Amino acid sequence: MPLLTPLRFPWRRLPAAGVPVKNLGLRTVASGASSPSGASPKAFNIFDRDLKRKQKNWAARQPEPMKFDYLKEEVGSRIADRVYDIARDFRLALDVGCGRGYVAEHLNKETVGKFFQTDIAENALKNALETEIPTVSVLADEEFLPFRENTFDLVVSSLSLHWVNDLPRALEQIHYVLKPDGVFIGAMFGGDTLFELRCSLQLAETEREGGFSPHVSPFTAVSDLGHLLGRAGFNTLTVDTDEIQVNYPGMFELMEDLQGMGESNCAWNRKALLHRDTMLAAAAVYQEMYRNEDGSVPATYQVYYMIGWKYHDSQARPAERGSATVSFGELGKINDLMSQGKKSQ
Repeated sequence: MPLLTPLRFPWRRLPAAGVPVKNLGLRTVASGASSPSGASPKAFNIFDRDLKRKQKNWAARQPEPMKFDYLKEEVGSRIADRVYDIARDFRLALDVGCGRGYVAEHLNKETVGKFFQTDIAENALKNALETEIPTVSVLADEEFLPFRENTFDLVVSSLSLHWVNDLPRALEQIHYVLKPDGVFIGAMFGGDTLFELRCSLQLAETEREGGFSPHVSPFTAVSDLGHLLGRAGFNTLTVDTDEIQVNYPGMFELMEDLQGMGESNCAWNRKALLHRDTMLAAAAVYQEMYRNEDGSVPATYQVYYMIGWKYHDSQARPAERGSATVSFGELGKINDLMSQGKKSQ
């Protein structure tokens, strides 16, 4: 899949107004997976998942949550485009960490028969965006999916997996609930996301307080994703990256929007409060180092897209080693042979 063209958004681009849809069922389901103690042996407890649930619930309760949905709407539509690129219908699909349903709203019932949407935030599920696809909302953690093996034809996840503590386990569970020849299509923040904000806060805090603590959560490197997907059991992998740049009036407006998206930092080692003069200094550093000609400041979001398939006998497989009938050394003679063939005709 080619690298997508970077997209520059205007300040607070608003999507079309969505109308809340009646959920066919909001269910709290006890996870069929093992308890957190059964997590991967090398899993790190980086994020406060309870705090992340509260952040997402708070964001979904705001009077105008659509005002902050512009980024998740865009990435959700790009995942939907990847679903449409696959020439098949999906009878049963799952959205892991769906938020307010940013993928389902861009799909139609001809492509997906029924959508299960899971999230840790009940308010996000209750305020889901309108979709023509029959949906079932399930309150569940991305790290402990409460579904049986070989259940879904399609699993998607949009801007959610970067907050899980045990990403290998989450990918393994997604693989587990997929049917053979089912496909997983996901997107997550990674790499240099919000590097402008990170750098400005670090410089200001070092200058004002003599040191700095992390204020932007750590992200996965794109080089690790292929390995993690393969380790989870996926094959025929595709991983690509895209940068979306959004312009804001200033640093404080950026931080307000991150809070409105439910994307505030929830790492355990975060510093709860920053001094007022440190924040003002960081905003000044941001303006000085990164401002655009019109006075706005950019924020860069690096998005990793991933596609992986669950194995099935019908899938294409590489030929056995040594079965080739033409050597690489003879490939250079193909043009000469074709030219001779044309002359003989």
